[in-house]
Order: sequence, then C-alpha cells, then structure tokens
Amino acid sequence: MVTFSLCMIVKNEEAVLSRCLDSLCDIMDEIIIVDTGSTDKTKEIAKNYTNKVFDYKWHNDFADARNFAASKAVGDYVYTADADEYLDDENREKLRQLKRIMLPEIEIVQMLYHTPAELSTVYNFEEEYRPKLYKRLRTFTWIDQIHETLRIDPVVYDSDIVVEHRPFSNHASRDFAAFEKIAADGKRLSKKLHHMYAMELFRSGNDDDFIKSEELFKRTLEEDGRSMDEVKEAFCVLARCYRLKGDIVSFMEYALKDAATSSCAEICCELGEYYEDIGNILEAIMWYQNALTETESILDIRSSGEIPRVALKRLGMEI
Repeated sequence: MVTFSLCMIVKNEEAVLSRCLDSLCDIMDEIIIVDTGSTDKTKEIAKNYTNKVFDYKWHNDFADARNFAASKAVGDYVYTADADEYLDDENREKLRQLKRIMLPEIEIVQMLYHTPAELSTVYNFEEEYRPKLYKRLRTFTWIDQIHETLRIDPVVYDSDIVVEHRPFSNHASRDFAAFEKIAADGKRLSKKLHHMYAMELFRSGNDDDFIKSEELFKRTLEEDGRSMDEVKEAFCVLARCYRLKGDIVSFMEYALKDAATSSCAEICCELGEYYEDIGNILEAIMWYQNALTETESILDIRSSGEIPRVALKRLGMEI
C-alpha cells in the first residue's frame, strides 16, 4: 500500500488545528507541520501529533513555504491541508479506501473543496476541485509509437472526496496585505493572481482595500501582454475605486471603456449605485436591470443576481 505524508504550513491556528489533524492523523504515515511564526499554542498542539514540527522564517511567499514542507516528506504521496479544513467520517473512509487501491500511475488526486458561501472571501461557488494529493517523486515515461516524446501532462484523478473548509476567521485582510506588498515591490501579478485579487476585492474588500489597489490595477492597463479578461477586471476595480473617491470623470471613463467591449454586471451595478446615490432613480433602475437580466458577472456572481435584485426591490420595483 502507498504511503501518505501530510504537509501543512500554519500560523496561529490553535482554534482549528486539532480538528484538522484529528480527521487525518490515522490515515497519514507521517505528519509534517511548518510553523511560520505562531504566537499562540499552535506548535504545542502540533507536537501532540508529530515530532516533525519545523520553524520557517516567513517572507511573504506561500509557495516557498509549501515547497519547504514538502522537502521534508518521505512518503509516496504528499497530502496538503490547511488548518481550517477537515474530513468528515464519510470522506475519511473514502480517503482510506483510496489509499488501499491507489494505482501507481496516478500522479495527482483532486478533491472537492467545500466552502459555504457565507464563509467564502473569494469564490463564487461552494465546491471546486483542488489538487490535494500528489506523487512526491514523478517518473517520466516515453509515449507515442513514432516521433516518441516524454509524457509531461500529469495523470490526474478527480475523486469524490469532499474536504470541508470552515475558517473561524476572515483571511481577506491577510490576503490584501500580501497583494499590496507585491504591488509595492513593483512585481507583476500572474493572470491567476490578478483574477484572485480582483475577485477577493469584490467579494470581501472594503472601501479602503479598493483605494489601495488603484495603482496596481492602473499598471495592468500599461503592461504588455495583458489579456482582455485582465483589462476588464482592471476596469471593474478602477471604476469602483473612483466612484468611492468621488472622481466621477475617471469613474465614467472606466465604465465607458468596459461598455465599449461587452459590459459586465459589475460595471452595471457600479453605474446603478452611482445614479441611485445622486437621486436619478430611473437611470439607476435601468442599470440594475441590465445587471440582473442583460449582462454576466466576471468577478462576483452576486453582481448579476443578489445585488441588483435587492437594489431594485429597494427602489420599489417588483422582481
């Protein structure tokens, strides 16, 4: 039977760490916990489950911390977990069965990551597949009968195991601080991080978070190689930023730029809020209706559903 190494990075997780480890410890062959600077009882709790607890000097790089944790593993597969997630009894048994029958050619196992909508700071859906288990050492093989080549695409298995994600606190402020540090360092966000930052702003950001993001998203429009998706994300963030700042000329500039492509629900909601604020109710209703029935959201699914629906009811419209 294959062996599993649980690898975690943690900081100040005393409230949830035992819940996570209790759900996994009897399935794992080793547990590796990397602490990035806890000031609570996180390390003491971790030592109740494993003697492989390591300190890591944090330098604003989650990927590097995860690589450090994985470098300590010796199992056939590495299982990655955050402290605020766990497996219920049904899914613990599914993971145990998977371990018994794991085929050696499988290199990545994806599991359904379930976050209730009210606890999500980023995503517009409650479940998504995430890679949770991966082969520690990968064997490359030759394929194709002629013009042979190395197979570089991993063999991925989409399991039906559901990982429950139940954070006790909102991590958005931590994430925004990390994004702001990247911006201050003048670094370019990858397409994935660009989308994540914009989504998290619309899902969880306050007014100050939007205003702090202004320079980074303005830079998007000046950088070579940005896709139209990234440009539209920047339009949405900047339109909200300038509406909040009361710079209506710049607000309208970015709203119109978005409309010149194909308008999205987020911009329609921004226009609805602007016209509602200045008392032009008929114009506000038109934009909220466009958000609800004529456009699609690109960052926050609530922009084409809950937000305009509530606004229209507030303005006396029957939905």
